[in-house]
Amino acid sequence: MALYDIKKLLSENTYPGRGIVIGRSADGKSAMIGYFIMGRSENSRNRVFERFDGGIRTKAFDESKMEDPSLIIYNPYLACGDSIDIITNGDQTNTIFDRFTEGLTVEEALATREFEPDAPNYTPRISGVCYYDFSNGGFEYQLSILKSLSGDGDFCVRNYFNYPSKPGIGHFIHTYKCDGNPIPSFTGEPEEVAMPDTAKEFADILWNNLNPDNKVSLFVRQVPLNGDEPSEIIINKNV
Repeated sequence: MALYDIKKLLSENTYPGRGIVIGRSADGKSAMIGYFIMGRSENSRNRVFERFDGGIRTKAFDESKMEDPSLIIYNPYLACGDSIDIITNGDQTNTIFDRFTEGLTVEEALATREFEPDAPNYTPRISGVCYYDFSNGGFEYQLSILKSLSGDGDFCVRNYFNYPSKPGIGHFIHTYKCDGNPIPSFTGEPEEVAMPDTAKEFADILWNNLNPDNKVSLFVRQVPLNGDEPSEIIINKNV
């Protein structure tokens, strides 16, 4: 089956919303994680990514313009020890992290959560978890989505997708199918996409093909599977 061209998926979609891409580099040597946020409102666009020890967070670019932080200020990425990375589009990052420290699974963690309470959109919660085995260069990952059933806010559908890692292949999941009012949720399985070799290539592909009016911030992380130090890139439209 032919891989999707992520450049085309992004450039032809004015509003995929928030997106997660996880996969293995083309040379097979690294795990690759990408996460971006977009915004249509001034409040959503008024954000940047900021690194802190153990993760990244969103924060207001201009604190005086922040209106409602409830669904836009969170930790998109947290490292859970040395062998697990968690990336999500909301505060379920912390839910997964906390449940992992209790010995529970992603499914058990997300059973306590559902889509965002932002009717009529009911924005899905998308999550990704990477599991590393540096002793043998192993890497597996899981993507999930919690979404309303046919736009009905009384019912939550939870889908989980587990992947072995294969050189040059990644999977892309995003909150919205496209722009609209209400905004239609992502449907189907995560899209299988071609992966580059380096964090710089990956960041350029994602950032340069996101809609220039709606893109806000991008985080890319490259994890060498031989145990070497990871590299990261953060790009903020607001600087």
